[in-house]
Amino acid sequence: MALFGRKKKVAAPTDEAVPEPTLPEAPEPDGDGRRTVDAHRDYVLGLVQPLPPFGMALLDAWGLALCESVPAATDLPAFDSATVDGYGVRAEDVAGATQGEPRGLTLRPGGASGPLTTGKATPVAAGQPMPEGADCVLPKEFTTAKDQRLRVLEPVVAGENVRARASLMVDGDKVLEQGRVLDARSIGLLAEAGVDKVLARPRPRVVVVSIGSDLVDPSRRLTSPEQHFDATSYTLAAAAKAEGCQVWRVAVDSEDVTRVREVIGDQLIRADLVITTGGLEGAAVLEQVAPGLGRCDITDLALQPGSRQGFGLMGDDEVPLLMLPSNPTGALVGFHAFGRPVIRTLMGVEPVTPVNQRAITTTIVRSTPGVFTAIPAFVREEGGRHSVDLVHGDHPSANLATANALVVLAEGAEDVPAGQPVVVWMIDRD
Repeated sequence: MALFGRKKKVAAPTDEAVPEPTLPEAPEPDGDGRRTVDAHRDYVLGLVQPLPPFGMALLDAWGLALCESVPAATDLPAFDSATVDGYGVRAEDVAGATQGEPRGLTLRPGGASGPLTTGKATPVAAGQPMPEGADCVLPKEFTTAKDQRLRVLEPVVAGENVRARASLMVDGDKVLEQGRVLDARSIGLLAEAGVDKVLARPRPRVVVVSIGSDLVDPSRRLTSPEQHFDATSYTLAAAAKAEGCQVWRVAVDSEDVTRVREVIGDQLIRADLVITTGGLEGAAVLEQVAPGLGRCDITDLALQPGSRQGFGLMGDDEVPLLMLPSNPTGALVGFHAFGRPVIRTLMGVEPVTPVNQRAITTTIVRSTPGVFTAIPAFVREEGGRHSVDLVHGDHPSANLATANALVVLAEGAEDVPAGQPVVVWMIDRD
């Protein structure tokens, strides 16, 4: 075979314009020109890939999903151990003991070397290795002790109160399966199995960007009646933190196209996901900014509240950009309908989509024909029965602070009378 191939022909210059890259074809809208919530979610999730995994220390992996099944590095338990505080004994030495006819044993100091011989007992605590030669543990409650003599009031049999070596798993057995989200208990189990590092997906780096000339950070003062404190970005940033993300919050108190473009562009270098709030209403600055940063799709959804939303892949690394409305309730609904599924996809955590639960409504829940409706609500449990109260009020942030769930009615749902079940999404962290 020749070492070098033929010199490639250089393509002739052409005057044809190279088409701008676009997202895949979007779902068809309904008769009113709106996209359904399910169709939009499926479309968005089809454009998001899980973050690549890497090896990390156990404590760094708390709250993250395992990307491989983890084998034990030792037998578990690694030795025969006592399950109660008491005395290591030989079962044959205490057989037949009763309170009326106790058996007597000689106490040997704890930790003494050599096997336990006939007629001897040695102290042992729960979790400690079994003394050599002992085949069971006599609980302290079964005995009285005086002057290095032990009176045995009840018998035990061989193996009683003993956790046998490798009774949970053998070296090489699976400790935890792929996909398991690590909590404090599973991390403790891994450590006991001799595992100090795992392969997991990292915490998504999320930047929440608020856009609006009327927004003021709570650290500053309001200077005009048109201004209000920026509550929505704080709500979204806290919600992303609750999902286990590393979160930054950035405010753009302007709707200048150049300024908004600069801020969003600057965040792409450190973000796995950018979530914007605002910029879709009024001057709709995001509709001018997003196409210049990457491939995007901004559309009307059959959703109440928060019908105008968007998604894009920004910059050379195609960082996902989720565009949510400025209204606190609409933004939080959008987060749970789309943002949380995107985050869970990045993390490789199941379930990705919101889990539909049911509760009995205490009041009538009115639907909007052809529109997916989400209403802040409070779910309570009484005697195994879940009931839900709608949260009413004129102040969105106060409503959300009271709520722990969203009552959701699909596009084709009818009004639900009091006393009937409705679907709810719990908005507290699982």
